[in-house]
Amino acid sequence: EFGSFKTSLEMYLSDIYTISVNLAGLPAISLPIDKDEDGMPIGLQLIGKAYDEQTMFNGALALEKAVDYK
Repeated sequence: EFGSFKTSLEMYLSDIYTISVNLAGLPAISLPIDKDEDGMPIGLQLIGKAYDEQTMFNGALALEKAVDYK
């Protein structure tokens, strides 16, 4: 949601889990897999080996079919 961060520290803390993957140059993808009791999506991040994007995409597709998120 636009404007959901009250401070720059909150914005920084939200990026902590994705920055390390970017700095390492690893392929990664996030998928919604479920919803919590408030209906908010719960995500799962898959991280692949360097230069092995296809394996990561194959895993994400298999997980997407198995979870059947709606």
